[in-house]
Amino acid sequence: MPPTVEPPARRSSALVLGDPVAPVLGGSAEHHLRRVLRLRDGAEVAVTDGAGRWRPCRLAGQLIEPDGDVVIEPRTDPPITIAVAVPKGDRAEWMVQKCTEVGVDRIVLLSAARSVVRWDDERAARHLDRLRLVASEAAMQSRRVWLPEVVGPVAADSVLPSAVAAEPGARPLVPADTTVAIGPEGGWSPEELSLAGDTVSLGPHVLRVETAAVVATALLVAGRTVA
Repeated sequence: MPPTVEPPARRSSALVLGDPVAPVLGGSAEHHLRRVLRLRDGAEVAVTDGAGRWRPCRLAGQLIEPDGDVVIEPRTDPPITIAVAVPKGDRAEWMVQKCTEVGVDRIVLLSAARSVVRWDDERAARHLDRLRLVASEAAMQSRRVWLPEVVGPVAADSVLPSAVAAEPGARPLVPADTTVAIGPEGGWSPEELSLAGDTVSLGPHVLRVETAAVVATALLVAGRTVA
């Protein structure tokens, strides 16, 4: 097993989104650092663009001053994608938050044959904006310098041929599996299952949609770590 290396950005008191080349303290970042976290002058803060670049900085009055060079952290390979039917209510926010914290790279929201939740274009745009904000906040909390992508909803049959579909009684996940598709509460239709590249099991129990997404992310991250 390769040694675990702690990303340097994790050692800072906080991580905020911004331009690491010319960091500026203002707006929501200032409120979060000063009011919420109650950080004082001299506190170590990392600034990231969410695309792998970050820079160590320090708070100084109303400024955030660079305290080192810009670091470019490569994206972890292979990227992990969770394609998942939209869960009910506010469960989508919880799902995106936890999958981001665990280490997902891409979340694709699906519309499946047995989906209960279906968004029209206006609702989809509004929900996606909110979910992307949740992902950004979760990434900052977990000191991620790569923001996950959140897209969709798209038809499940457009994703399944290049994914493995979660299905009870199937084979276990392996490191070569990088895209896992999770169906709605009513399960996949036979037609959808016939399109999947393969089927995989996420454990011996029946899981909620959002729980299955987090479990799949955790298993894939663990597999990528030891591969």
